[in-house]
Amino acid sequence: MNVEIARRQMIEQQVRAWEVLDDRVLGALAQVRRELFVPQGYRELAFADTQIPLGHGQFMLAPKVEGRFLQALELNPADQVLEIGTGSGFFAACLSRLAATVHSLEIFPDLSSFAQENLRASGVSGVHVETRDAMTLDDSRRFGAIAVTGSLPVYDRRFERALEIGGRLVVVVGQPPVMEARLVRRASETQWVQESLFETVIEPLVNAPQAPRFLF
Repeated sequence: MNVEIARRQMIEQQVRAWEVLDDRVLGALAQVRRELFVPQGYRELAFADTQIPLGHGQFMLAPKVEGRFLQALELNPADQVLEIGTGSGFFAACLSRLAATVHSLEIFPDLSSFAQENLRASGVSGVHVETRDAMTLDDSRRFGAIAVTGSLPVYDRRFERALEIGGRLVVVVGQPPVMEARLVRRASETQWVQESLFETVIEPLVNAPQAPRFLF
């Protein structure tokens, strides 16, 4: 596999084709070496239009979904970003290309270590990885942007409360077979505005609240 050709094809045939047109986002996806963040046994799938298994039922998001998330966040160089679900560290590395700092939470210690090793090997700075359950998050610290890389079966407001005024949150809400990616903006201390982005299906966030089950 010619890695650079495969990378360009990923960007042009998957990401740009899915209406990701922001040059800064496309540049970040081109500059971060995705193949270095993929588990060894899946390196041949590094640029494929698919999710990649990481263990614990977790996956790297498909490149086009990562691109749409990055574009929707409208990041600027002064933003402090929170990522929920570090995984392999690739998405955090892309976020770091577009923002000032990235604080990333990962519940599984081995994935946290894997991501940190990948980030160091790739020369990525500006990313702090913390091993922590995101469902313990409060609003004691606020962020300019938040990306939740696992889905929420039912919407949980704890993440939007951690936004600065003017901050943006991207999150996938719902259950298979159809989930909705949403952009949430904080308009004031008491107001948030939601926008539907696209439909997709990704694995749920560990310990996320579940929809009520009806018993007959």
